[in-house]
Amino acid sequence: MKSHLKVHYFQHIAGEGFGSCFAYLKEMNAQITATEFFALPLDLALDIEALPNVEDVDLLIIMGGTMSVNDEANYPWLKIEKRWLRRYLALGKPAIGLCLGGQMIANALGAAVSKNAQQELGWTSVRKMNYIPDGCFELPEHFNVMQWHSETFEIPKGAVHLAENEVCRNQMYQIGKNVLGFQFHPEITPESLALFLEDDEELALFNGAHVQNEAELKKTPKEKFLQGNQLLNNAIEYVLRKTAY
Repeated sequence: MKSHLKVHYFQHIAGEGFGSCFAYLKEMNAQITATEFFALPLDLALDIEALPNVEDVDLLIIMGGTMSVNDEANYPWLKIEKRWLRRYLALGKPAIGLCLGGQMIANALGAAVSKNAQQELGWTSVRKMNYIPDGCFELPEHFNVMQWHSETFEIPKGAVHLAENEVCRNQMYQIGKNVLGFQFHPEITPESLALFLEDDEELALFNGAHVQNEAELKKTPKEKFLQGNQLLNNAIEYVLRKTAY
């Protein structure tokens, strides 16, 4: 492995930063940079050249956000982000998409993103699919993770469907050996969950049988975060190893 892994984040909202894998990447001596789309004036046209050169990124991590990938009218930079993603993915480089990030990768590659039948917010059980080809990313039979979404992705053409649950069938996918898309939030930490819960307007948009209340979420024990955090570390290791970074 090279001495300096160049990791770039796409960050869509102020409260959703690097999450649990920041410390893991620093242990790898990674150089970490970010594009903060939320800080861009909405009336300012973004040029694709303002984003990093795709050749200068060894690993892309795309974070979540409160907007929809379909809301290009209100967030015009979404078009540029998707265009850049297509350039990056065409080179077969490693990428990980988390929640909105997983939706962004899928949508950039032509898959639909739309409302899920039910909203998910809180800790849920996810299971790996029964039939996964050899050599794909390895998952536990069942695992508990943080969900925070009302929309979901279709599995992109040519991708492998890795995980599901009863509420949202498409929980995770893999493209080649270099791309992993998550519908859930493996990166969540006690600190980032606390920031999520500060957004009262966002919380008010969620309701239903699969939405935990704020009081319950605030009582989450620290050990509950660890399975998802380790899953994300394993995902990073997988896409880097499989693309021979």
